[in-house]
Amino acid sequence: MKNNLLDTKDYIVFAVYFVIVAAYGLYIYNKKKSASTGSKDYFLAEGSLTWWAIGASLIASNISAEQFIGMSGSGFKMGLAIATYEWMAALTLVIVAVFFIPVYLKNKIATMPQFLHQRYNGTVAMIMAVFWLLLYVVVNLTSILYLGALAVSSISGFDLTFCMYAIAAFAIVITLGGMKVIGYTDVIQVFFLILGGLATTYLALNLVSTHYGTSGIFEGYSLMTSKASEHFHMILKPDNENYIDLPGLSVLVGGMWIVNLNYWGCNQYITQRALGADLKTARGGILFAAFLKLLMPIIVVLPGIAAYVLYKDGAFQSEMLQDGSVNPDRAYPVLLNLLPAGLKGLSFAALTAAVVASLAGKANSIATIFTLDIYKKVLKTDASEKNLVFTGKIAVVVAMVLGVIIAPYLGIDKKGGFQYIQEYTGFVSPGIFAMFILGFFWKRATSNAALFATIGGFGLSLLLKVLPTWTDLSWLSGVGFSVKNATGIYEIPFLDRMGIVFVFCIIGMVIISLFENKNGVNPKGLEIDSKMFKTTTGFAVGSLIIIGLLVALYSIYW
Repeated sequence: MKNNLLDTKDYIVFAVYFVIVAAYGLYIYNKKKSASTGSKDYFLAEGSLTWWAIGASLIASNISAEQFIGMSGSGFKMGLAIATYEWMAALTLVIVAVFFIPVYLKNKIATMPQFLHQRYNGTVAMIMAVFWLLLYVVVNLTSILYLGALAVSSISGFDLTFCMYAIAAFAIVITLGGMKVIGYTDVIQVFFLILGGLATTYLALNLVSTHYGTSGIFEGYSLMTSKASEHFHMILKPDNENYIDLPGLSVLVGGMWIVNLNYWGCNQYITQRALGADLKTARGGILFAAFLKLLMPIIVVLPGIAAYVLYKDGAFQSEMLQDGSVNPDRAYPVLLNLLPAGLKGLSFAALTAAVVASLAGKANSIATIFTLDIYKKVLKTDASEKNLVFTGKIAVVVAMVLGVIIAPYLGIDKKGGFQYIQEYTGFVSPGIFAMFILGFFWKRATSNAALFATIGGFGLSLLLKVLPTWTDLSWLSGVGFSVKNATGIYEIPFLDRMGIVFVFCIIGMVIISLFENKNGVNPKGLEIDSKMFKTTTGFAVGSLIIIGLLVALYSIYW
């Protein structure tokens, strides 16, 4: 295997990427700063992002080291089934564009806590604002920073701590320009991300074909499907060792919907990109992002499967080891280190772009929630627009510094980075999504019901997680609700846990709301008009194409 240090050509390519992004960001900042400099313009880029900028920014903010490194590692471990997160997200984005975004825009929602305040009350909003800040800083920001720095360090040979500082500094520079700079520089970030990602996939498929004495990417893909046929099934059977992570049909009719709908529809980090646009532009951007999501498994999953095929046939035997055992998350860095000079720099830039864009988006969302939902409402209610923008910039720097401090202590277990993040975020997703979905479409849902979903959902998630250590759940295996984990104990798959907790939260919210309304509590619904759910012909056609492609993909790889 080649030395993992970058060549001079790689540094040149990476420097070109850095200069282009920095120069374009400065250009956008100078071009837009003479316009509105209010808080909404800074945090939401109100009215200034085009559909393609919104779509690119959504993907740039979503795709980071946990996809490049973690999902590729999951591809190595379990195969194409992990792609269901990406392909189901494409359909989820269509649903969010049709049903969620119109509700936010119609009711002039700028932040998720603002929605909760408007729909429920200030107590629910403040609790969730603090909760989201903690979650975004302690879990999301730090995991992106840690996994990103780990990947960059393993490829470049630079010290891990130095990589963390450098990535954080780069992200701060972009974030301080506000959402306009983030949105438009994300277009360039996505260009590098996709171009570099496709280059790595091309190399991986070629490596497989040449390893077996043929040539060409299509021959490589064909060899992969024959040499690792078990890695090309979207729906895993109960006897599959990875069933506990992707439990069969639950990826189509169960907890996977909660994962995606909560992430794409109830997440400040994501919805913020569309909240500053008009409905047509927002929907166009989200549809564009949905098409890009269909492409992501080619970039992040296929390289992992290719590495598995090669490893199984004797390649990368030492490179895939960490502490004496195989670490699937090493698959992508191992492949990147085989790229020729120059091309390696391009893929390195793609990975860095993904990490920096994701960090910038997360930091901006942290600043938005802190400034608009805590600082303005509690700490300084008479703050001027200039003061709010300044506070937001300070919040960006503080959040990133905290991320750098916390990140070295972040523990990622042997599930792999991507699965680790998905499972532990899943402790809170069912309750939050229940609170949002009933808040959208059922006027009788009350604030106490919302608190029950948040606190009760989290409590039940913890209970179901530790339950296997208290009692034998093997009797649930007969109905598909439990499966043996790596230690031989029967456990409820986390996607199934999410489905169970979501149903529990919905039932609890309905009972509490009906009881409170019976005692004279006035319903506090949102302004909803059925006409706002209608779409343009172009959007409808694009949505049908996405649905058709998904049906075809799941039919082929069932």
